[in-house]
Amino acid sequence: MSLHFERDEFASRLRRVLAVMAERGLDGLLLFNQASMYWLTGYDTFGFCFFQSLVVRADGRVVLLTRSADLRQAQLTSNIEDIRIWIDRDGASPADDLGELLAELGLHGKRLGFESETHGLTFANGRRVEAALDGRAVLVEASDLVTRLRLVKSEAELACVRKAGELCDAALDAAIKATAPGADEGVILARMHDAIFEAGGDYPGNPFIIGSGEHALLCRYQSGRRRLDARDQLTLEWAGVWRQYHVAAMRTLIVGEPHRRHLELHAAGEAALLACEEALRPGKAMSEVFDAHARTLDAYGLAGHRLNACGYSLGTVYAPSWMDWPMFHAGNPVIMQPGMVFFLHMIIADSASGHAMTLGRTSIITETGLEALSRHGTGLIRC
Repeated sequence: MSLHFERDEFASRLRRVLAVMAERGLDGLLLFNQASMYWLTGYDTFGFCFFQSLVVRADGRVVLLTRSADLRQAQLTSNIEDIRIWIDRDGASPADDLGELLAELGLHGKRLGFESETHGLTFANGRRVEAALDGRAVLVEASDLVTRLRLVKSEAELACVRKAGELCDAALDAAIKATAPGADEGVILARMHDAIFEAGGDYPGNPFIIGSGEHALLCRYQSGRRRLDARDQLTLEWAGVWRQYHVAAMRTLIVGEPHRRHLELHAAGEAALLACEEALRPGKAMSEVFDAHARTLDAYGLAGHRLNACGYSLGTVYAPSWMDWPMFHAGNPVIMQPGMVFFLHMIIADSASGHAMTLGRTSIITETGLEALSRHGTGLIRC
């Protein structure tokens, strides 16, 4: 099998899960979030687009219910020894198969935590699970259980995060080299991916953002490509990915001579990023970081051009998004701790003038402050 972490690391994670289950009085846990499965066992697949569940019993027994297409995937990428297959057929009801498995495991009539807030469990399948277990078990919402445990990374995980940071920088290096008047956005995007894949990195949890001209004001991927003008703006958001751990960054590159508005927006974005990083300290609430973001940009007269969030946690995640819980927004009470990894993004879109500016990077919270994961500075990038 191809485990990315030592068995002791996985054993430690399982002990932590079992401890929280005991605190909550759970006899079992039904995992549907692919990130939870990967973190707990190493199981690495995109097969979560179909029904599957990892069952964790309070005594530590772990059983995976999945499709035949993922049998060898589980055998080769995880430490799961008990793998059950539900059969693809007309009228198949894997939720009923899960109910039968839970009966075999002695979990009928028990309190079972389950993850519902995940793309790994559609609303339709969630209803089928509830119907299959109606009266046979007490389902307790537990979407946060593993997610909260994943928030603080171990040293082994941080090694993956730092490697992802190197790949993130390599992608920016490639983008800068490929960006010039007349350059094709598709080529720039390809060179960024080349840098990551050639170094052994992985696909990201969502598409890279790339947009020039008026599309530079967007903060989502959109299809279609264009060539850069002699004087242009190019917004990029991307992530280096190593063993499914993400490190993201965001920049607006200026092609040719920058407009005065670009310089104004960059000065504001740089000030906001540094203010947010100053607030990115252990023991502080995440709300304080957002407050620094809002306070700084508002002071520059940009209240109408900023977003209502300025970043989020990063870690091991799967499609359709590399965003992890929690997010920097007003009033977020989560207290930051050493070992947490956060991406900060300053996104300014001046629709009235048609100018964009973004600036963002990822850091690890340390005992005394933060460890920035990029060797690139915060200055305006001109190509």
